[in-house]
Amino acid sequence: MSPASSARPPRSTLPSVAEVAPTLVTLDALRPGYDGRALLPPVSLRLVAGELWALVGRNGGGKTTLMQTLLGLQAPVSGAVAHKDGLRMAYVPQRLRYDLSVPTRVTDFVADGLETGWRFLNPFRSAQQRASVAEALRDTDLEAIALAPLSALSEGQKQRVVIARALVTQPHLMVLDEPTSAMDPVNERQILGLIAGLSQQRAIAVMIASHHMRALPDFAQHALLVDKDLGIARAGGLREVFQSAEFRRIYGDPPLGAQSEAQRA
Repeated sequence: MSPASSARPPRSTLPSVAEVAPTLVTLDALRPGYDGRALLPPVSLRLVAGELWALVGRNGGGKTTLMQTLLGLQAPVSGAVAHKDGLRMAYVPQRLRYDLSVPTRVTDFVADGLETGWRFLNPFRSAQQRASVAEALRDTDLEAIALAPLSALSEGQKQRVVIARALVTQPHLMVLDEPTSAMDPVNERQILGLIAGLSQQRAIAVMIASHHMRALPDFAQHALLVDKDLGIARAGGLREVFQSAEFRRIYGDPPLGAQSEAQRA
């Protein structure tokens, strides 16, 4: 055994991500809803830098309302959402929402993510902003097509562009709504792998909303299962949630990724 390996503490004594990384968002008995009517039971959890959460549930089950409340776009019916001071958040929609008939290049679309407030009055970007755009293109593997028009991209490339646009703001929290819904299994795994890598590399807390269970369990560490019709809101480790009676009530047996995770534990 080498000196380096003999000095390494046993795996069981290594600190978890939650012990060494900051908590960015805390949900305390949060009940999202509208007009004073809660859609879900109370939700309590912590979003920690570098962790990836799967927000799962059927269409119309309350995922979108919860995401909007998490991002501060609507007030909770009860409970609270606490954001770390100075928290920067980014939202990635399900699909690219842009008029593809407009001849916009990839790099320009990504850079437009910096346009906030009255920024458009000053068309010249700082060296730091230009570096942020270049970094986002590099981290999403778009450098080779940075000058290509958006209309020429595949679905997988378009989703990478939307992710890069979110990254230029240097977010601490990134929330993605069904980012792989239009993709085949190969592209789905590539995009989820990209997101998981960015979460670790940039210490971003990530929440991915999805009702597809095909590959997401292979990349997420935690899960939040919601269903407004069945009155379900269960948060915890991915294995715990996907092996739960609530999950089986909706989906039946957990997907292979969650099953293999249980076998590895």
